[in-house]
Amino acid sequence: MIAIPAELLPLLAAGLWHAITVFLRVSAMVSVLPAFGERTVPMRIKLGVAIAFTLIIVPAVPPLPIPESSMTFAMLALTEVIAGLALGLGIRLFVLALQTAGSMAAQSTSLSQILGGAAAEPIPAMGYVLVVGGLALAVMAGLHVRAAELLIYSYQIFPVGGFPSGRELSSWGVGRVAHAFGLAFLLAAPFVITSVLYNLTLGVINRAMPQLMVAFVGAPVITLGGMFLLFLCAPYMLTVWTDAMMSFLQNPMAPAQ
Repeated sequence: MIAIPAELLPLLAAGLWHAITVFLRVSAMVSVLPAFGERTVPMRIKLGVAIAFTLIIVPAVPPLPIPESSMTFAMLALTEVIAGLALGLGIRLFVLALQTAGSMAAQSTSLSQILGGAAAEPIPAMGYVLVVGGLALAVMAGLHVRAAELLIYSYQIFPVGGFPSGRELSSWGVGRVAHAFGLAFLLAAPFVITSVLYNLTLGVINRAMPQLMVAFVGAPVITLGGMFLLFLCAPYMLTVWTDAMMSFLQNPMAPAQ
């Protein structure tokens, strides 16, 4: 065995505690982080990602004092996990917004039942395509770098050992949820508008020629139109979505617009 000098033990204990405290916040955020925290990602990969983020963030965080009692440690662990989950869920809402936009677009264009169970979550194929494309674009745009910067900045927003204000945290969370639904409707707006115009046109044709089965004639049109509209709008939808996510990562406490 290698003997460790007695004077190094306090330094090793302080360094280990510092890394453990940072790991609590990082692992909580990584567990729900888009791309890295998906259900299809193995747990060992998630653990490796959390350890990698911890090694990056530990040098940027001031040293933390060792707790004097187990109760102090429990309270500190709880606050760190809450802070990490709050930030991770704030980012995760953008994925939910993209899934909601895909579901709205699929329902509007009669494509909601095609390959509906292809993903880990029951979303239409159109939403699945948007989510996969959005996650790939986010990673290419530097999601891991922005997440590391956010974790370092989070120690200014949520100091170690301090409970976030329940009133401010709930108000912030409600604002993020409202922003996610607004973003989802904004992304799905072309499909919703097209669906309204399509149904109005079918209604006018049906009134003019009641003997014509307009539903059988119009169903292939709206299906083909939905796929063609996805082909045209997907790049712009993903660009708007990525810009919104990156804006949140730069300033997560900014008022949702």
